[in-house]
Amino acid sequence: MPDHDVAIVGAGPVGLLLACLLAQRGVDVAVYEMRAGADDRSRAIGIHPPGRAALDDAGISAEVRAEALALEGGDVVCDGRILASLSFTAAQRVLILPQHRTDALLRQRLSRLQEGALHFAHRVTRVHDEGAAVSLSFETGREKTASFVIAADGVRSGIRRQLGIDWRERPGTGWYAMVDVPDAHADLRARLHCESAGLVESFPLPEGRRRWVASDPQRMLDDAPTFIDAIRRRTGIRLDLPDGTAPTVFAARQHRASRLTAGRIVLVGDAAHETSPIGGQGMNLGWAAAGRLAAAIERSLGTGVLVLSDYERPTMRAVAGAQRRSFFYMTMGRPARGPVLWGRNVVIGALGTAPLRRRTADMITMRGA
Repeated sequence: MPDHDVAIVGAGPVGLLLACLLAQRGVDVAVYEMRAGADDRSRAIGIHPPGRAALDDAGISAEVRAEALALEGGDVVCDGRILASLSFTAAQRVLILPQHRTDALLRQRLSRLQEGALHFAHRVTRVHDEGAAVSLSFETGREKTASFVIAADGVRSGIRRQLGIDWRERPGTGWYAMVDVPDAHADLRARLHCESAGLVESFPLPEGRRRWVASDPQRMLDDAPTFIDAIRRRTGIRLDLPDGTAPTVFAARQHRASRLTAGRIVLVGDAAHETSPIGGQGMNLGWAAAGRLAAAIERSLGTGVLVLSDYERPTMRAVAGAQRRSFFYMTMGRPARGPVLWGRNVVIGALGTAPLRRRTADMITMRGA
């Protein structure tokens, strides 16, 4: 008999949520994380309707709502003029909560469902599908077995590389700089400045803070004075960053794996697809996929027949759609001048008109994803 029904490699938000969904179904699950402790970086902040539904299914909706902000809508601005303004219905509502807090709530939930399921400082070096089970080898020399192994080990997934699964680049690449700052006048709306000199986004955060993101194709906005100057030149807004604040420069890229399953080994989350954070879809995409995967694993364990295609096919379709949307968002935020800028602003304005407003809000909030 295998040591566990399911072994999940990686304790990020998707791996943790999948573990909770499985444990609720009575599946014996073990989560192995190579880090020695929790990742306290803020990272993803937006919880879209599919993510809200997944967190509801995991049993932490009340805790998330108690800490999160509810985004009321957003405005797209260019040269001081609002091109489009959207307000979200209750069904479209996006919650704002830094990823490290969502992760903490998922860890707490998992510990209540299955004490001792999460194992830090466990680096998996090799997996091998033996037919009836999968073996896992650890850096320490120990070995474990499981009926299924789930690779939730991120965009640089060692398991994906070991399996030889292609990592295919998709359109949509760019560099950005990000900083979270105190904001005494924070409201509950997002603002996207699609300016001629480049994109600037700002989002409210809990506890009176706000996140600012600026496109940074030259990777030069890595210090406070340069970042402040770029925001001022593009938008006219003068930020006041606390002493010692340093922006984080990151790359937005898009990839997806050529396949998500190899026998009893399955890719999920960032190991399966890297989706640009512009538009905030990646984590929510992984959570929605985790719900499909939990159901497929439960059926497979119950019947003894692998039905993982029930997870793979719809997930690949959802990923393709999300990456197309992200590419569109990135295109709308690129520097532009003259007729190109005018044409882009016309498109953005049209998307905010009454006939299209609801559909645009559904697209932005991943309704139906």
